[in-house]
Amino acid sequence: MKKQNEIKWFKPMFAIIFVLGVGAVVWVFSSEPDKNNSEVKEESIANTISFESKETSEQKNILDSLNTLKNAYDQAILEKTALSKELELERKNVENLVAIIKASNNPSAEQIRVYRNQLSDLNASLENRVQEIKKLKSQNKNLLTEIETQNVVMYKQKLENDTLVSKQKKLESTLKDASKLYLSNFKAVALREKSSGAELETTKAKNTKKLKISFTVNGNAVAKTGKRVFYVQVLDQKNTVLGDNKLIEFGNDKALVYSFIVSTDFQGKSVNAYGILNADQFKKGTYFVNYFDKQEIMGSTSVTLE
Repeated sequence: MKKQNEIKWFKPMFAIIFVLGVGAVVWVFSSEPDKNNSEVKEESIANTISFESKETSEQKNILDSLNTLKNAYDQAILEKTALSKELELERKNVENLVAIIKASNNPSAEQIRVYRNQLSDLNASLENRVQEIKKLKSQNKNLLTEIETQNVVMYKQKLENDTLVSKQKKLESTLKDASKLYLSNFKAVALREKSSGAELETTKAKNTKKLKISFTVNGNAVAKTGKRVFYVQVLDQKNTVLGDNKLIEFGNDKALVYSFIVSTDFQGKSVNAYGILNADQFKKGTYFVNYFDKQEIMGSTSVTLE
């Protein structure tokens, strides 16, 4: 009886233990895939975060390089060379690429590769421009040196030319002065006529019929020979020009009102010349006589009638 009771108690106990054992085995094997799945998921998330962090870092590096490149373009543009317009256009390309990259959130590896290629192209373009600028500067420097050399040569040549011109002008002035005619022995006398026709000097206004104006052309071996014309101007007490009272212009804004002309044949030696001024009546007073070689006054004299 006791043995039967033990058997009855053992069977339920064994069943419970069996059930618990099976449950434990099932739980162990069922939890293992979940653990593996969790580890795989965590590893995937970590890889994704690592990938995103790497691409973001690449994006920042490219932006930093582009900013450095833009600064380099700014400096190159400040050089103000013939390439300034092209440099400004290329700098605009850099600014546009910066704007595109900043607007890109979580760029892919392919996008990063494209950005890097564009950055590389822009760097290469700037390097080419820098080399061109250096070449232009070198050419400009050589050109400036050549210009300075030419300026020195031209300056020396100008000094020589100025010296020659100065000597030429001085020589011409010397020759002009040397060939200039001078007048002397200026004289004006009043004449009266006798019944016989003879002319005598007088100082009486009522007896005066004419004024004889004379002068001497001094000799000059280097002066131009041939016919020479001189102008005589006679003024009365009211400063009125007597005689022909004609106006002559000399083409250099100079003009003269003269009383009469005296012509002489000059052959290098001194020659005496004179002219006659006739009038119906001469009033008392002083008459002034001026002698001209064209517009240049050569001398003067006067005569007083009582």
